[in-house]
Amino acid sequence: MKRILFILLVCFLSVEASAYTERNLIQSRTTREDLAGMLVRDRNWVKLPAYTDRAAWDSLLGDSKDYYINRGEKLLDYGWPRVKATDYLEYERSGNRKIMENPLDSNNIAVADLLMAELAEGKGRFIDQLINGVYAAAEMTTWALSAHTPNQPSHRSIQAYDYPMIDLVSGDMGGLFGWVYYFMKPEFDKIDPEISRRLKHELKTRVLDPYLNVDTWWWDGSRKYNGRMLNNWSPWCLSNVLMTSMLVEDDPQRYADTAWFTLLGMDKFLNYIHGDGACEEGPSYWGHAAGKTLDYIDLLKLATGGKLDLGDNKLIKDMGEYIARSYVGDGWVVNFADASARGGGDPYLCYRYGDAVDSDILKSFAAAMYEKQDGGKPAYNGRDIFRTFQALEIAPKLRKGSPKLIREPLTWYPETEFCYITTPQGLFFASKGGYNDESHNHNDAGTFSLWADSFPIIIDAGVGTYTRQTFSKDRYKIWTMQSGWHNLPVINGFEEPYGRQFKASAAKASKNHFELDLVSAYPESAKIKSWKRGYDVKKREVKITDRFELSEAVAPNVVNFMTWGEIDTSKAGKIRIEVKGHKAEIDYDPATFDVTVTDQPLPDPRLSNVWGPKISRISLIDKKARTAGHYTFTVKAL
Repeated sequence: MKRILFILLVCFLSVEASAYTERNLIQSRTTREDLAGMLVRDRNWVKLPAYTDRAAWDSLLGDSKDYYINRGEKLLDYGWPRVKATDYLEYERSGNRKIMENPLDSNNIAVADLLMAELAEGKGRFIDQLINGVYAAAEMTTWALSAHTPNQPSHRSIQAYDYPMIDLVSGDMGGLFGWVYYFMKPEFDKIDPEISRRLKHELKTRVLDPYLNVDTWWWDGSRKYNGRMLNNWSPWCLSNVLMTSMLVEDDPQRYADTAWFTLLGMDKFLNYIHGDGACEEGPSYWGHAAGKTLDYIDLLKLATGGKLDLGDNKLIKDMGEYIARSYVGDGWVVNFADASARGGGDPYLCYRYGDAVDSDILKSFAAAMYEKQDGGKPAYNGRDIFRTFQALEIAPKLRKGSPKLIREPLTWYPETEFCYITTPQGLFFASKGGYNDESHNHNDAGTFSLWADSFPIIIDAGVGTYTRQTFSKDRYKIWTMQSGWHNLPVINGFEEPYGRQFKASAAKASKNHFELDLVSAYPESAKIKSWKRGYDVKKREVKITDRFELSEAVAPNVVNFMTWGEIDTSKAGKIRIEVKGHKAEIDYDPATFDVTVTDQPLPDPRLSNVWGPKISRISLIDKKARTAGHYTFTVKAL
C-alpha cells in the first residue's frame, strides 16, 4: 500500500532526462556573490501602491474597482469550511481528491477576493474576514493536497505534523499569504500584533524553512539532481518560494540563499525541457510551465532591480509562443497528453509574456483572446494574486493591442516532434512523434488530430477528472491513456505500451507533409520490422499512408480514428461524420477493411463538458492478417 501511494506522485519521475542540456541560462549571467549584491532589500522592489494610497489604487483598478469590491462583499459572511482529516483519507479510500481540494480552494479564493476588495475599497470592511482566513489556514496541519502528501516519508495521505511539504498549492498559499502579510500587516497590528506574527510564522515554517532545509524536493534540482524528469511543478513551486521570500524574509543571508537556490533550480528545469520551446504537457499546462517560468523571470527581475532579465532569450520566447501556435480557433487547442481540447490561455498572461519577450505573435493572440471575452474581463486569477497584480499593470497595453491570429503554414518542433500544418482552405492538422514517457503522458506516438474551419473532426479525447488512479501504476488502464483510443493502428493485436523506449523514429516535417516510423513505439511481440506512417495535408483533406512489414502475421491490423457526432458507415468505402452541422468523410478500401464503430460514453464532466455524452472510435479492421502491406485513408472536410 505504501509503495502504491508513493507512486501516485512520482510515477513520471524517470531516472534519465530525455534532452537535458547544460544551458544554465540564468547562472551564466551572474554568480552567487553578485546575485546577493543585486538583491533589492526591504520590499523596495514592490511597484504596487501602498494600501493607504487610495488615489493610486483607484487609478490602477479603474473601472474594475467595483468588480473586486462586489466579489469581496459576497464573502462578508463566509463560513471558512474546515478541511477534515477524513477528507485527506478519502484519497486513499476512494481515490477522490476533490473532497479535500474543494473547501481548500474555496478558502484560498476567498482570501484573494477579500484582499483585492480591501485594496480596492480601503475602508477596513474586509479585514476581519481576512483575519479569519489567516487563521483558517494557520490551523491546518498541511497546506499540501491529499494527492501530493504521499510523497512524504510515510507515503500516506494524512500529513505528518513535523514534515511540512511544499507542493503546488502550499507554494501558492505562500505567495498569496505573503501578499496578505505585506499589505495588511500594519492594519493587523492595529487590531493585534499576534495576527501578523502568526502569519509570518506559518510562512516561515511551511515554505521558507522547508525549502532551505530540504534539498531533495523532486521538483527542485538546485542541490541534488540525478537527471529525473522535471515538469511544470518546477517553475510553479520555485516562483512561489522566491516570491514568499521576497515578501517575508528579513534575514539577508537566508534571502540570498533562497534566491540562489531557486535560480539553480530554474536552470535545471530550463536545461531539462526541449530546446524547441514546446510544452510536452500540452496547452492546459502552458500557464503552469511556460507561464510560471515567466513569473519567475519577472520576480527575479524585480528582486534584482532589473539587473537579471531573460526577456532576450530565444528559448524563453519560443516557450511563450507555443500557446499561440497551438491555438486552433474558437476556443479549440491542440491537446496532446493530459491537456483539454478546450482552452486558449489567459489573455493578460499571454500579453504580458509577449511584452516581456517582444513577440508580436503572442501580443496579437492575447488581444484576440481578450476581444473574444465580451470585450475583455477584469484581471482576475483567483489565489494566484501575483498574476492578478501583474495583469493590472499590463491591462492598458492589452486593451490597445491589435487582435489577430497569426497562422503559419508549418510549425515544427524538431525536439518535441510536434507538427502543425494549416491550409488556406481552413484545415488545421496536428501530429506528434516523441516517446511514451513524457510528463502527463499518453501512449500516443504518431497520433494526429484534425480541425476544419476551427472545428474538431478527428479528435484526441484528452483526460478525465484526476483521481488516485490517474497518477498510479494503473494509469494506463484508463482508456483515455491507451493508444487504442487514439488515432493509431493496433498492430498484430498490440497497442503502444508505456515506457521511454517506446517512441517514434525518423520523424520529418515539411510543407504539407509529416512522416515517421512507428516500429519502436510498439513492443517486440508485435513483430514489426517497419511501420512508416505518412500524412499529406492539402486544401481540405489529409491522406494517411501506412506502409508496413512484419516478421510474422499473428492478428489482423486495426486502424482507429476517434471522432464525435453522428457516423454513417452504410456506404462501402466511405464513412460519413456529421458534428453540429460540420461534415466530413473518411475514404478507405472496402475490399481490405471491415468497419466497426464503438461508442464511448462520457459520464465524467471533464470530458462531457467538451465532447458531450459520448465520443466514438471508428475501427478499420483488415480482413486478413498480413506480413506486409500498404494502407491508404483520406479524411475530407466537406
